[in-house]
Amino acid sequence: MAERRETPRGELAIRTLAMPADTNPSGDIFGGWVLSQMDIAGGITAQARAHGRVVTAAVEAMSFHRPVYVGDVLCCYAEILRIGRTSMTTRVEAWALRRGEGKRVQVTEGVFTYVALDDEGRPRPVPEA
Repeated sequence: MAERRETPRGELAIRTLAMPADTNPSGDIFGGWVLSQMDIAGGITAQARAHGRVVTAAVEAMSFHRPVYVGDVLCCYAEILRIGRTSMTTRVEAWALRRGEGKRVQVTEGVFTYVALDDEGRPRPVPEA
């Protein structure tokens, strides 16, 4: 997962502004905030494919490449890598649009697994495309 890229893989799922309230003691954006944004992006993508409710089952292979700074616009791109009977594995890449620079850099990437749920909260099959 350490491959350096110039352009994101997947579709833009969310874009949000990194704010001062999201910083760690060093003044950088807290990694947990970035992770939560990535989970939201992956969840949106998985929910659209599942045509309904999904939950996060696993987060694996997280790689933090660069920090996110206050004022950066965090853009999360997601693509489904694998579809099982009730689950989907999704790659999510986070890219930052650096404030004032207009430059886009990859800051984080990870692999998330989501499970489709029925109305009672039990796993259900992911529908055919």
